[in-house]
Amino acid sequence: MQYVAPIGVGLLYTLLMSLVREPHRRRFNAVMVAGAGAAYLSGGGLGGWELAFTAVVTYVACRGLDSWTFIGVAWLLHTGWDIVHHIEGNPIIPFAHTSSLGCAICDPVIALWCFAGGRTPRELVAWVRAARGRKGAVAGEAGRVVEPEAGLSGVQGGGPDR
Repeated sequence: MQYVAPIGVGLLYTLLMSLVREPHRRRFNAVMVAGAGAAYLSGGGLGGWELAFTAVVTYVACRGLDSWTFIGVAWLLHTGWDIVHHIEGNPIIPFAHTSSLGCAICDPVIALWCFAGGRTPRELVAWVRAARGRKGAVAGEAGRVVEPEAGLSGVQGGGPDR
């Protein structure tokens, strides 16, 4: 359960965030990951490195205001920091020894959603179906997944930073 529950939390987070309309969804998630980057500051378990990490994540999160990719990168940076804290024995929730491990499992789920453009479940299904339909459509490019020409929002490209 210690390993499955964090995946459920990550999925629940993405489902709830899907209720927020774009572009507010992307911007709100950038703010959320910036806050997550500062979560370990009060514990100070890694001294000055806590401040350095917070500065890096804050920069990446600011870039995420306009890019889902940067938000995904910030969540992966936080995953790495979670692992360091789990190994060093400075959990994110002081009285829950494995809380940093749970966070390290949850964060990549959110990052994957961000790398897919932070889409709603309906948009994700349509995006995957369109990508599968185009797979191998061009000779010599078998196995390559091509981004749909237009996303559900009607914006050309339909990429993750729409």
